[in-house]
Amino acid sequence: MIPVKNEDEIEKIKKSAHLLSRAFRSVESVLEAFVTTRYLDEVAEETIRSGGGIPAFKGYMGFPGSICASIDSTVVHGIPGSRRLQNGEIIAIDIGVLFQGYYSDAAKTYAIGDVSKEKKVLMEVTRTALHRGIKKAREGNHLSDISHAVQTHVESNSFSVIREFVGHGIGQALHEEPQIPNFGNPHCGPKLKAGMVLAIEPMVSMGNCAVVFDEDGWTVKTMDGSPSAHFEHTVLITSGKPDILTIEIEDRS
Repeated sequence: MIPVKNEDEIEKIKKSAHLLSRAFRSVESVLEAFVTTRYLDEVAEETIRSGGGIPAFKGYMGFPGSICASIDSTVVHGIPGSRRLQNGEIIAIDIGVLFQGYYSDAAKTYAIGDVSKEKKVLMEVTRTALHRGIKKAREGNHLSDISHAVQTHVESNSFSVIREFVGHGIGQALHEEPQIPNFGNPHCGPKLKAGMVLAIEPMVSMGNCAVVFDEDGWTVKTMDGSPSAHFEHTVLITSGKPDILTIEIEDRS
């Protein structure tokens, strides 16, 4: 069963999303070449905890960071550490917040300094694919309509959807039903209802879709070493236009 939230629950998720946006603003204020990913992690954690929240990822199934910091060929779950960002790289920052018992989750990929035209295109295609999927997140549509919209846009631009990792429901748990693949045929799966809250998150590779895990058991990289991008929003299904609860994150670069 896909949980349907009531008005009180939705308001609590919105408050969580607002704190999440503050964490992103804090990270963005220090995001530049030669900064360590550990420092980005510390900044995000301080903002979340000072706002009365808890970093959702820290300790989750043993993950050691408050953020996921995934650089270039790292697709997802990059562990923050002593690695310094370099000009020309792209980095996907994924942050989750637990606030007053409710979760929010979002990701955004950033360019560090001057990046190649190809990386810029990859980032824009991934961001647009997310919004193509969100447009299908409407009451009465099927869950796979989101998946199909993402896949169609990505592959029409000659990139690859990462298939091992999917979006998910979110609310009182970080990962709730349903799973939301970024590929699939349209008009399949459960119908969407107002009150459902989904974390939609395409991860896209410039090369092929095959991935490999690092020895740390968390860091996932493209097998061919090609760059990847990751964008995510927490989205509320309504009786009309989808409500992007983490939209504040979109407005800053």
